[in-house]
Amino acid sequence: MWAATKPFSNFHFHRQWHLTLPLLLMANPTTARVSASFSSSSGSPVHASLKRVGTHNGSFHCDEALGCFMIRLTHKFSNAEIVRTRDPQVLEGLDAVLDVGGVYDPSRDRYDHHQKGFAEVFGHGFSTKLSSAGLVYKHFGKEIIANELKVDEEHRDVHYIYLAVYRSFMEAIDAIDNGVNQYDTDQPPKYVNNTHLSSRVGKLNLDWTDPDQSPEKENEAFQRAMALAGSEFLDSVRFHINSWLPARSIVMETLAARQTVDPSGEIAVLNKFCPWKLHLFELEGEMKIDPPIKYVLYQDERSKHWRVQAVAVSPDRFESRKPLPPQWRGLRDDELSKEAGIPGCVFVHMSGFIGGNQNYDGALAMARAALKM
Repeated sequence: MWAATKPFSNFHFHRQWHLTLPLLLMANPTTARVSASFSSSSGSPVHASLKRVGTHNGSFHCDEALGCFMIRLTHKFSNAEIVRTRDPQVLEGLDAVLDVGGVYDPSRDRYDHHQKGFAEVFGHGFSTKLSSAGLVYKHFGKEIIANELKVDEEHRDVHYIYLAVYRSFMEAIDAIDNGVNQYDTDQPPKYVNNTHLSSRVGKLNLDWTDPDQSPEKENEAFQRAMALAGSEFLDSVRFHINSWLPARSIVMETLAARQTVDPSGEIAVLNKFCPWKLHLFELEGEMKIDPPIKYVLYQDERSKHWRVQAVAVSPDRFESRKPLPPQWRGLRDDELSKEAGIPGCVFVHMSGFIGGNQNYDGALAMARAALKM
């Protein structure tokens, strides 16, 4: 047997026609009845209050592995047993069912997405059809995030992170499971990517050459799949709590103070550097900033020089809203200072997307001059 690791505890092992591992219960595919009353070794009863969550047996995907992991993080299904079966009678008696059963009914904790007519999406401007993981996240994501933040579910930070984690992590899992192409094109991809999470989870399925194709081995593989998907989900949530959210606050304060930097309101200064680009685009919309920011100034941590960075036209484009002037591009040091008429210049990139000055006043002078050119 393998060692059960957090949060995969409080699972029991039963024997008869049914197979239960420290993490998982799997009904025999022919009898498909789960006995949750006795363990195989001691005959001791299973804790009566333990919830049971069902998903299908056989080959698994990232969505049900992650869905099973996430639902066990909730108060209602904390440390629930995972029952792997396709038997309708067994599924009917379980407390929740994911990715099997042909029913989506959150009032009964049924979260399948394969049935005809299913078209549920996350909302909030997202249009990708949900997988079982997306359904669990839609209904329980705020609770999970609030628990990590140690705040009430209605706290505004919970909502920000709830949307951000869906955008950056969950939506891709929904899209891949539902066969949604990332790009609208009939052209074949220029390369194959088998390194994303859904692919890595899929590789944990038993290989056809493995002589041991037993339910025990299959459940062991599913446990690893849950651990892999779940650890990356929690990494994403915790990144957004510990890094993304503080950066968002810094950028919001920066944008609110933009008029004190320059009357145009088109130059922003980061008093503390952080990842700012995505936040800037989102917050410009939320804060109804017009005209949009053209340049962001910040101090380089290593050189202590100041940077002048032109804001891109959109998060996924290289073109800038207003690149630094053509006559400055590719110049450095004294030659650049002479051309710009600003002391302390260090460089301007050939594309005009970024430049530098030895001090803040010089960087601000470069941004102001560039606005007028």
